[in-house]
Amino acid sequence: MAESPRPVVFIHGLWLHATSWGPWIEKFRAAGYEPVAPGWPNEADTVAAARENPDAVADIGIDEAADHFAEVANGLGDDTILIGHSFGGLLAEKLLGEGVGAGAVAIDPAQIKGVLPLPLAQLRSGFPVLGNPANRHKAISLTKEQFRYGFGNALDQEESDALYERWTIPSPGRPLFQAAGANFSMHSPAAVDTKREPRGPLLLISGTADHTVPDVVTRSTLKQYRDAMTVNELQQFEGRGHSLTIDHGWADVADAVLEWLTVQGL
Repeated sequence: MAESPRPVVFIHGLWLHATSWGPWIEKFRAAGYEPVAPGWPNEADTVAAARENPDAVADIGIDEAADHFAEVANGLGDDTILIGHSFGGLLAEKLLGEGVGAGAVAIDPAQIKGVLPLPLAQLRSGFPVLGNPANRHKAISLTKEQFRYGFGNALDQEESDALYERWTIPSPGRPLFQAAGANFSMHSPAAVDTKREPRGPLLLISGTADHTVPDVVTRSTLKQYRDAMTVNELQQFEGRGHSLTIDHGWADVADAVLEWLTVQGL
């Protein structure tokens, strides 16, 4: 009997809609996987609908999102692979540390508890939300200029603007505040069990030109796993920014992920 395709759950981060994973879904399905890309809790099915009703996702935090994606992954089976970008990367790490999934890939993952570097570029990228404490309980949209700095800084203006128009949606501010205060909170939702054993392998990916999650942050994240008796690896993409999952070079990243999964037997 033919073996069933292995499920893959793609988890997007803030300010991008779930449908931004569309090209990845096609590539992974062609490679023999069974991928899905669910939205965050209460996220509308389309970019347009999400923009029309931002309050639907206001006040969604890390734990609510983690519970939501855990339910999806567990419903697909224990052999599910988790692939997340930005806050989706943090969620993939968190779920893997809770025993969800057979392996995970965290692309430009938001900082987990214990990560200390806070580069100026990251502070500037987060300022549209963190600059106003009232944003903790709101859904916030980026301007085209803010997206250009945080996501599209390694692209030309035309491509950055096109990606902004195609994929951006309002996103909850609460996860940013939770991650920013993680090292000052005993029970932060941004905490990850980095020493869980046994668990599946983890790949961290960083873009060296990323402003939103600078490469130094991802390298510091890898150090949080230094005592883990599990596979934990890092791949760096030179000159790539936070848009690396959706811009013209997305296929290079996807191919690297597929190659790593093959090496890991996933």
